[in-house]
Amino acid sequence: MAMRSALLSIRNRLDRAGIVLSGLCAVHCILGVVLVGILGLGGEVLLSPAIHRVGLVLALAVGLVSLGFGVIRHGRVGPLIVGGLGLALMAMAIAVGHGLPEAVLTVLGVSLVALAHITNLRSHVHS
Repeated sequence: MAMRSALLSIRNRLDRAGIVLSGLCAVHCILGVVLVGILGLGGEVLLSPAIHRVGLVLALAVGLVSLGFGVIRHGRVGPLIVGGLGLALMAMAIAVGHGLPEAVLTVLGVSLVALAHITNLRSHVHS
């Protein structure tokens, strides 16, 4: 019972981390468009491809672990599917390059990932 409780606590923390990371990613994306596009500030740092690749790797790791364990725990695949769609949009954003299409794909993607983590947390409460 203690092991199960510990695993559940870890999964819940990962879901919460996924929500926070999604929010930070959306803020970074929106601020990047505003600061670079409108004010011409911080382009090298905010638009660095490395930041986007690292963010996607973190989102993949946290998402696959927490949403995957969620399916095992509560048996609902919906959060995993929604999260997978969000991660796919985030990957597409990296492929299209910088600009408005990237920002739109990223914000949509991270919104779906956050929604998946929220749904995953709520599914545990009802299982």
